[in-house]
Amino acid sequence: MKRDTIVKRFEHFLRSRALKLTPQRRRLFDRAFATHEHFSAEDLYRWLEAEAGPRVSRATVYRTLALLLEGHFVQALDTGQGELLYEHVLGHPHHDHMVCLECGKIEEFHDARIEDLQLEACRKKGFQLVGHEHRLKGYCRSCSRKRARKRDAVLGAPVRERSRHTSPN
Repeated sequence: MKRDTIVKRFEHFLRSRALKLTPQRRRLFDRAFATHEHFSAEDLYRWLEAEAGPRVSRATVYRTLALLLEGHFVQALDTGQGELLYEHVLGHPHHDHMVCLECGKIEEFHDARIEDLQLEACRKKGFQLVGHEHRLKGYCRSCSRKRARKRDAVLGAPVRERSRHTSPN
């Protein structure tokens, strides 16, 4: 979806709530749509503080993110770390998330089989689905390896060493 179309939708959404697209809201909107990473409200505030443009208060960041969320321009992801992360969703295909409980890394994924199973479950229950969020919590590959090494060290498991070849003198 083109950026102009998304901006027009946002303007229309704001007007429907008797609000205007102020320079601060526009700047915040543009910055949120300029990134392809997950970001917190505080990340967004810091980015805007570091960049040139109309000053945007922390309160404006939080209020505008709430509007973007309400209008389905962004979605929030609760990683379980005590802070919501956001990502813009218009113009992006649906995906789900794997969140590492150790380092906070977020992996996006899509699996048509999961989507089909969810739709089938809804059909069986006569449930009209309008959206969903699927979040898997666990440990990424790197953190899983670190945890296994720590566990092995605590349990006294032998540490694998690389084979050492000695050459005769």
